[in-house]
Formats: sequence, structure tokens, C-alpha cells
Amino acid sequence: MNSNKRINIYTIVFVGVLAAMVYVVTLFRFPLLGSKVHFANAVCLLSGMLLGPVPGGIAAGLGSAIYDAFGGYDLINVLITFVSKFAMAYVCGKILYWKDRSTTRLDRTLLSSVIGALTYVALYMLKTYIYNRFVYGYPLDAVGVTVMSKLIPSLINAGAAIVAAPIFYHAVLPALKAGGIWAKMNPQE
Repeated sequence: MNSNKRINIYTIVFVGVLAAMVYVVTLFRFPLLGSKVHFANAVCLLSGMLLGPVPGGIAAGLGSAIYDAFGGYDLINVLITFVSKFAMAYVCGKILYWKDRSTTRLDRTLLSSVIGALTYVALYMLKTYIYNRFVYGYPLDAVGVTVMSKLIPSLINAGAAIVAAPIFYHAVLPALKAGGIWAKMNPQE
């Protein structure tokens, strides 16, 4: 295996820590317009920023999927949650580290947060549409109302995540670098 592609124990531990953070933050939510508002999406984006696309996606997807599994959702919904949260963190990490793994520019972190969060909103709206239209068999006008009622809280979650994730990233990154953990997680830098 190429040493540049190896995942070390620090990365594995951080995947677990961030997955646990996603799970715990998801517990603290409040209802709004038929959906729930929380800061879990900010931690999902943070996972993509700190760990990169694949490990960050695994942390985001795993934490969210575990929450759904413990919440009594069926296996299909748990898998959909894993894939959509993975995609959010993956896209965020991919954009942030597109050409330079050591980037800390605010505009890149903000752009990656926006596109990652909107990726999740689009996937969640698609899931809502497919479930309501084809699984539950609701008429198209009822599906439209349901999708719109879930779009507003989803955009609020996305907005909060877009603001919070870069702040968390720029707050945590210097501490990780100063403690030597960043270098151990990214030995190729």
C-alpha cells in the first residue's frame, strides 16, 4: 500500500470522535415547521474539513446513521442517512482540499461549507419527494407541500452549518497543529 494513502491510528480515532460528536449534537434538536433544527450538519461539515473527504464522510455518515438506528428508523432510512451525510462531508472535504491539503483560507472553507450543506439539502429533498410520491403514494400537490415544509428547516440547518463549521474549523485547527496531532494525522504534509 502506498504510504501516502494509509490511514493512521490518529485518523481512525478522530473518525470515531467526530462520529460521536455528530451523534451527540443530533440529540439536541428542536422542532420547526414539521422538521427538526440542530447543529449536527455543522459537525458533519467539520468532519469533512478536518479529516478530508472519505474519513470525514465516514465520520459524518456513521454518527448520523447511529442516531437514526437508535431512534428506531428502519434499515433503508439508516442507509439513506449514512449516504446523504457522507456525501455532505465528502463534498465539503473534496472542495476544501481540492489542490492543497494544508489550506486554511476562509473563502475556501466557506465555499466548501456552502456546497457541502446544499448537497445534503438537495439529497434530503430528493429523499422526501421519492418517499412521499412513490413509497407513500401521495398526490403530487401534497408532495409539494411536504417538500416545501421540510425545505425551510433544512435551509435553516444549512445556514447554521455554513456559519458554524468554518468557525469551528478555524478554532480547532491551530490547536491540532500546536499539539502535533495535525502532523500525525497528515504525515505526508
